[in-house]
This record gives sequence, C-alpha cells and structure tokens, in this order.
Amino acid sequence: MTYAEVLENAQSCMGKWCKACNICNGKACGNQIPGPGAKGTGDTAFRNYSKWQEIRVNMDTLTENKPVDTGFELFGRQFKYPFFAAPVGAVNTHYSDKYNDLTYNNVLVSACAKEGIAAFTGDGVDPKVMEYASDAIKLAGGTGIPTIKPWNIDIITQKIALAKKSECFAMAMDVDAAGLPFLKNMTPPAGSKSVEELAEIIRLAGKPFIVKGIMTVKGALKAKEAGASAIVVSNHGGRVLDQCPATAEVLAEIADAVKDSMKIFVDGGIRSGTDIFKALALGADAVLICRPFVTAVYGGAEEGVKLYIEKLGAELKDAMQMCGAHSLKEITRDMVRL
Repeated sequence: MTYAEVLENAQSCMGKWCKACNICNGKACGNQIPGPGAKGTGDTAFRNYSKWQEIRVNMDTLTENKPVDTGFELFGRQFKYPFFAAPVGAVNTHYSDKYNDLTYNNVLVSACAKEGIAAFTGDGVDPKVMEYASDAIKLAGGTGIPTIKPWNIDIITQKIALAKKSECFAMAMDVDAAGLPFLKNMTPPAGSKSVEELAEIIRLAGKPFIVKGIMTVKGALKAKEAGASAIVVSNHGGRVLDQCPATAEVLAEIADAVKDSMKIFVDGGIRSGTDIFKALALGADAVLICRPFVTAVYGGAEEGVKLYIEKLGAELKDAMQMCGAHSLKEITRDMVRL
C-alpha cells in the first residue's frame, strides 16, 4: 500500500463530513461540527494551515555531510521522531462508524508505539472513551498520553484514576476544550480552570502533566505556575473559538518566554515534515498532528499509520539535511524565513 492509496481508501469510508483531502487544510469541511470542521466561519482551522505555508525554509548545503538524527527524548523516554498523534475522541460521531473509540485507539496507539512515537488519546462524554484509551495504552506498554477534558473536579478525579491504570508515562488536559458545548452548563461547573485548580489536578495526576490549549505568553506562565511539565500551543483546531490567531503566529513568543522551564509542543495545521521543521525552528520541542492520523487509520489501519509516520519522518530528515541541521538541537530560528 502507498500513502496515496491510504487516502483513496479513506475517502470511501470517512463519513459525510471529512473528505480525506490530499491536503488537509480545513477548507472542504469548513465549519461542520460534528465532523472535523471548525467553529463559526471555519477561519481559524484554515488559518492554522495557511500560516505554516507562509514560512519559508533557508537552504544551506555547505555543511558536513553526515546522517541526520531525529531522536527526541521526553520525560525519560526516547522517541524516533519529535511528532506525536494528537488526541481525538468520539470518532464514530465526527467521522464514520467504521471505527469506534475502542477499535480506533487499539489501532492508533499500537501502531504509533511500534513506529517509535506515541499517541495522545482523547476523552468524551461517554466514560468508555477514556476506558478504551487507557486499555490501549496499557497494551502498548504505557506508550501513550491520555488527555482529559476540563470537567469538574469529581469527574477529573475519576478520569485520572482510569488514566493511571494505563501505566502511561504522562498525562494531559486539553483546557481549550472549555469551549465545547457539552462542557457548558454542567453541574458542578466544568470548563476553564484557575491556576489553583490546575495545580490541584496536576498534583492528583502525580506524573508529568501537559497542558494543551495555550495561545498566549500569559497562559504559558500560568501553566508554569501551576506546575505543568509541558504545554501544547493549540487552539483546538479552530473548534472552540472563531477568529483566533494561528498557532504559528504565537509559537515563537510563547517558546521564548517558557522554553527554559518546560517542554513546548504545538499543533494546528501541521501537515508535513517540513512544517514540523518550521515548528522546531520557531521554538517547539515537538508537534502534535490530529486529522491526518484519523485519515491514516480509516484508510489503512496500522499500515496506514506506519506509512504516514514514515512519510513525515522522511520529509523532516530531508528538510534538516538541506538546511544544515543534523540533530534536533541544531535546528535554529535562522533556518526559517518569516
């Protein structure tokens, strides 16, 4: 199977919203929710993609000709590449019923672990979403990061207990999910968290904790104050706030503010190994990619995931080689043109 065949297969079974486009840029799915689309006009999702494309890479081949090392260390674990599958939940609602959260996580988590990266897993209203994710991570030897929604503290405590059973090496919370409709008007309240509330959640987790949904320096400093080990610069794929800046527009200033004290991830419209290179040059340690991994699962199961990871890895290595970086530490901001 080729990656082109994966896309072709996916186009026949993704459901009525996602088109499994050759370039996943948020245009064809627009503002369709449920589905992979964005909130309001759909502007933020497309902006995420387009801003990465405006950044150019600076070629420099007057360097030593030696192998490129893409190895990445996170919380004591070594990974083959600095990119991970981003969390998604309720796949049969947003895509099609070819997969549910049990079968999707079993494919994605296992395939990512076999190929030397890790998958973040999703959460949802149905408690089984987190149960299935935790089971899949445990089967993969703990190589996965369960991501919990910003519920009220009682539900969060239950979710953390489930996540711990997975023997995961880290946990995450997508605080940007506070804008999702099913979290609003809950009793007790769910959604946005104060620094004090986040600190209590991190304490309960008892593992390296990643806060996803940071879009300002102010937010990054709050996550740092609460004790986060890492942040994800993310606007939830444009699904929670229309007219939001693209992640590429805010990454550098956030990284400059907190890079010395925590790991920096970024997501949103990153679609190629060259995009990954640009993100690392702007200060990210690693990136998350969501929708193309869904397409890879639907279009080719484990083989589809393997092919997509290999594609990204080859593109990243090529960009590094052609810009004179032979390890991730050698990627610098002057290797891109804004």
